Amino acid sequence: MDDYTRANLAHWDELVPLHCDSAFYDLEGFKRGACSLRPVEVAEMGAVEGKSLLHLQCHFGMDTLSWARRGARVTGVDFSGEAIRLARNLSEELQIPAAFVESDLYALRETLKGSWEIVYTGGGALCWLRDIREWARIVAHFLQPGGFLYLREIHPAGLIFDDERQDGELVARYPYFGTGEPERWEDEQSYAAGPAPRKHLVTYEWPHTLGQVVTAVCEAGLRLEYLHEFPDQCFGQLAAMQRRDDGTYYVPGKENAAPFQFSLKATKV
Repeated sequence: MDDYTRANLAHWDELVPLHCDSAFYDLEGFKRGACSLRPVEVAEMGAVEGKSLLHLQCHFGMDTLSWARRGARVTGVDFSGEAIRLARNLSEELQIPAAFVESDLYALRETLKGSWEIVYTGGGALCWLRDIREWARIVAHFLQPGGFLYLREIHPAGLIFDDERQDGELVARYPYFGTGEPERWEDEQSYAAGPAPRKHLVTYEWPHTLGQVVTAVCEAGLRLEYLHEFPDQCFGQLAAMQRRDDGTYYVPGKENAAPFQFSLKATKV
């Protein structure tokens, strides 16, 4: 594990208790039966009952367990020991069968054995990965023939905009194309929790363009079934975004101006 990944791991370990107490995750509502999955994921994935599903970068397992509630046989993977401990506790407390594995993603072929019908990854995962081609090869390794990858992610084009502007103007602030080196960030709050006393504020992220993600998936031997783009977001990515009743966020007056999420499905042939 390199220094960048160690810094990110310390950051995510520290965020687990803050996130499980946050309104964003609404853990108590989840315990009462609420589904943490986004409606678009449920609609696009279709029926999963009886299917095996591997969830990469699962955090503390709410989405993994939501797929289990829908009948999938689930395995969740995350590099955070704190997140995996909480996920296992939730599985036991709620009596939802699930397996959770603590592992760095790039070591997963040595850590985990088996193959799955579905590999799933939710939003905000890929930016933490330094090598998107190796990620795609790992996905292909764990997929059964005929199985598929389903990915819903933050759209990289939406990440170029100034996220602090309050006036609703979509003004480019950040580069779309990465250099191969990680971007260093230091923030007292996360997407799910406000400012709180923490020691590990510095994180490192790797931007990947939409073309790089799609190309990596295809080069790994998966057949692209679809690529969908969406003009809204599932959290307040920009300061000017407002929340709809359905839980999606948008910029007033710019409802169809730019993509903020995308999804894709790719099958192992």
